[in-house]
Amino acid sequence: MSSDRISRRTAFLGLMALGGCGFAPVYGEDNALRNQISFRTQDSVAGFELRGRLEERLGVASSPRYVLSVRQSSRRRTAAITDDGDITRFNLLGTANWVLSDRSTGTRIKAGQVQTFTGYSATGATSATQAAEDDAVRRLSVALADLIVTRLLLLSSELEA
Repeated sequence: MSSDRISRRTAFLGLMALGGCGFAPVYGEDNALRNQISFRTQDSVAGFELRGRLEERLGVASSPRYVLSVRQSSRRRTAAITDDGDITRFNLLGTANWVLSDRSTGTRIKAGQVQTFTGYSATGATSATQAAEDDAVRRLSVALADLIVTRLLLLSSELEA
């Protein structure tokens, strides 16, 4: 019983200490990049999905301070083959190169690259395989956007200083 009190007390004191040190959640509404970025992505389904996710996570700026330019690429790799030589699964490998710039001066603030992958199954029906691939493209774009947002949110603390 006393160990429960100690751990609750310790947790409470730890939370109080975090509140006193200026701790602010990185995903909060008041980070330095929220509603401050305009996005430039490719004119493609993947670019549209990436931009949509970036806007969902970072907001749509009415008068942006920064510009985020993203070029993404992907390639398909065979992941599973049957004994008969039929391909039953593919991996879609994606890379996104991004650059954050000051909108007024064009000065490059930060750049980076993120990579991830997703997979999909190839079934007997061509239309079903195409639908699975289209969904994989969407999921890959969302995952790449989330990785970019994570990097940018870490950067936002530097921009506030």
